[in-house]
Amino acid sequence: MSIDAKFLNLFIKATEKAAIGASKFIGKNDKIGADKGAVDPMRRELNKINMEGTIVIGEGEMDEAPMLYIGERLGTLNGPKFDIAVDPLEGTKFTANNQPNAFSVLAVANKGDLLSAPDTYMEKIAIGSGMPKNLLDLDYGIEKNMKLLADAKNVDVSELTACVLKRPRHKEVINILEQMKVKINFITDGDIAGVLSVIGKNPKNDIYYSTGGGPEGVLAAAALSCYGGQIQGRLVLDEEEKTRAKKLGIKDFRKKYNIEDMIKGDVIFCATGVTSGDLAKGVKDLGNEYEVTTFALHKSKKINKIFTNIYNK
Repeated sequence: MSIDAKFLNLFIKATEKAAIGASKFIGKNDKIGADKGAVDPMRRELNKINMEGTIVIGEGEMDEAPMLYIGERLGTLNGPKFDIAVDPLEGTKFTANNQPNAFSVLAVANKGDLLSAPDTYMEKIAIGSGMPKNLLDLDYGIEKNMKLLADAKNVDVSELTACVLKRPRHKEVINILEQMKVKINFITDGDIAGVLSVIGKNPKNDIYYSTGGGPEGVLAAAALSCYGGQIQGRLVLDEEEKTRAKKLGIKDFRKKYNIEDMIKGDVIFCATGVTSGDLAKGVKDLGNEYEVTTFALHKSKKINKIFTNIYNK
């Protein structure tokens, strides 16, 4: 079942108000203030929408104000039932330090259509559109995956570019990619933008290959599904996290999630820039007004558009 087109602008407004709230903390070295600056207006806007929304991906799994937490119900509770994934401020560090690629993001699907991922790590491998279905697999290993991708793209492995989150845990991944002479684009944080760097007309990277946040994996999958891209993820869980995952209905802790496991039907994705980056321009303070830019997708309506809106102060 497709989501009514009237909801797109309402969800865009929620990320835009969150981005404006966070923008007041750009360069102020206050990550907590920036996050709260995004959370409060996002919650207010979502609660105005005629829907029965439930957060399946949020900033925690119990009511720890000011966070938007997993299980929280949003909207007027009159209207269609939606699953909502939110990250009111992806890039708290970027905002605090006035660095690029901070944005406010959400994804919305019909109830039961979004994977509810706990706030844990997820192994991730993502590629763009036009590739054979389920081309890559986390269990193949880096070397085999890179060779399969090169063959599918009809290029030499050395012509591929991989996006990797710069972390000590990726030492082996980096070593193998370097041995294969694959070009590596490192990112320091913000792996939603990293995953989404594989899509578009002229993608920055051929593949994203890293272990990052589980919730971010599902949010990125929402956008990838609108493009026909691919992602496979597997949660990385310790014993305490397995208990939390069980509460969210996850039984197979080693399950590999393909895009159709994370996003089962129609989906809306909105990302509003706080600081300028790969997805959208940052919030502009025009004196009496704010100018905001949102990258928005609506799968069933084939909407893929950059929206620019003005809000009075």
